[in-house]
Order: sequence, then C-alpha cells, then structure tokens
Amino acid sequence: MAAKDHGHDDDHHGHDHHSHDHHGHDHAHRHGHGHAHLPASFGRAFAIGIALNLGFVIVEAGYGIVANSMALLADAGHNLSDVLGLCVAWLATVLARRRPSARYTYGLRASSILAALFNAAFLLIAVGAIAWEAAQRLFDPSGVEVAAPTVMAVAAIGIAINGATAWLFARGRKGDLNIRGAYLHMVADAAISAGVVVGGLAVLLTGWAWIDGAVGLAICAAIVWGTMSLLRESVALSLAAVPANVDPGDVRAFLASQPGVAGLHDLHIWALGTDQTALSAHLVMPAGPPGDAFLGALCAQLRTRFSIAHATIQIETDASACALVACGAA
Repeated sequence: MAAKDHGHDDDHHGHDHHSHDHHGHDHAHRHGHGHAHLPASFGRAFAIGIALNLGFVIVEAGYGIVANSMALLADAGHNLSDVLGLCVAWLATVLARRRPSARYTYGLRASSILAALFNAAFLLIAVGAIAWEAAQRLFDPSGVEVAAPTVMAVAAIGIAINGATAWLFARGRKGDLNIRGAYLHMVADAAISAGVVVGGLAVLLTGWAWIDGAVGLAICAAIVWGTMSLLRESVALSLAAVPANVDPGDVRAFLASQPGVAGLHDLHIWALGTDQTALSAHLVMPAGPPGDAFLGALCAQLRTRFSIAHATIQIETDASACALVACGAA
C-alpha cells in the first residue's frame, strides 16, 4: 500500500486499485490527491524593496565618489548586489507559484533554491572586488580626504531604507529560505550602514582616513560571514539534503514508533523548494495495510510535527520483498 499526501486542504479526490507484480505478491495502492495552496506572494514587497534600494544605490555611489569614501562605495556595491538578489528571488517566487505540469511534476518550486544559491554566490564574488579596493585604501591612505559628515548622513538614510525593506519580508522569514535570504540581507545592510556611520564619526573625530578603508573591509567580512550560512544551506538543498529545520533521526523514530510498524527503510527527506519539504518511506507492517485512516493521520502528523507537506508512504508486509523489485535500502 502506498499513500501520498501533498499537504492539501481542498479539492480532494481519490482512487483505489490493486496490482499483482511479477514476483507473486500483491500490493494495494491508495492515493489521495489534492491541490496545495500556492506559496504566499511577496510581489509588492519585492517591488518596493527593489525600487527603494536601487534608488539608494545610485545616491550612495554618487556621494561615495563625491565624499571620497570607500566605505560608502563598498556599501553601495553590496546594496547593488542585493538589488540583483531581490530581482532573482522575486522571479523565483513567481516561478514557484506555477502549477505542476506533465514534465515538471513538482512545478518549479526548486527555482527558489537556485535563486538562494545564486544570491549567495553573487554576493561572495562582489565582495572580492570591494575588499580589494578597501585594502588598498587601508594600507595606502595618503592623499585621501574623506568627507565624514556626508558619509554619515548618507549611511543614516541607508539604515532607514534597509530597515524598512527588511520589515516588508519579516512575516515570511521563518517559512521560506528564499524570503529569509532577502530578509537577512536587508537586516545585514541596515547593520552595515550603521557601521559606516560609526566609521564616518571616527574619521571626523580623528582625521585618520585609513579608518574608512578599515570599515570597508569590516563590511566585506560581515557580508562573507552572513552569506556563508545561506550558501551552505542552498547548496545542501540543491543536492537534495534534508532541510536544516528537519531532524531525520526524529522523523525515523516517529515513523518506527507507529503501531504495527516492525521495520522502516528507504526513508528520504528532501526540499521541493525553499518553502516545502517532501518525504518518502517504506514501512514494514506484518499485519497488513492499516487502512486509509491510519495513513491520513500519519501524514497529518508529519505536517504538524515536522513541517513535511508532501509525504509518500509505502506499506509492506515483508521487508525482503523489496529486494525482489530492486528497492535500495536506506
């Protein structure tokens, strides 16, 4: 018996059928199908965030040149990469809402994983160029005059813009890696802008231009530190790893503890996208298929306890039978 749950709340229909395989044992299959709610749309948040940040990038870069501030230019470069990241993330959320097709049976949810991976990779590439220029400013500040008051004023505007943009994504930060990436980047940008204000104040009080380069390098270090976790998780999800918010040991123990379950194998947990997790497993139940009520309750508990919205459970009465049909034990 195999049961499929897609985390659906409406439009349910089902069918039963029995099939006999070539090895002389019967399997009963019952499938419940429905249509999942599409992920929440953050189109307005993306549009506002992109417009605000793109406008600020132009202003910040211009004043960075006028004020001769590497810190402002570094922050402008970082914000420009974030604008591109927001564009990619927005595109991914649009694609993720596409219905499944005959070829893309899960839809295009995985595009959100690719967007998070691209966002992280692009940030790390951009930070290299910024760090190089900041290092030159740090070790050779001769002839450099930084307009500290201008630097502080522009960076203060950045705090407000980045903070407001982060607020737009705050409600989706816990359920979607793609949205969380956008949220964290905006929070980090606000913090970095605050660092630029502090750096400008230090230059104003001391007259030491090298501080501006040091702040630029500190910004780069903060970008790398904040991006690595996003990069690691997006790479892991793209390789079908178990999402970080799911403990596979807990899931295995939960399934094995179900009444009538004598064994468990071929347990797989992976991300369909940055906002939905899938599972498939074979449960060995010698007493035979427990019925649809058991499977429905099991899938509901997987959704509630582990946020696994798409589960496929196969029931077997004899674990050795799986070898006859070339199943890979896990």
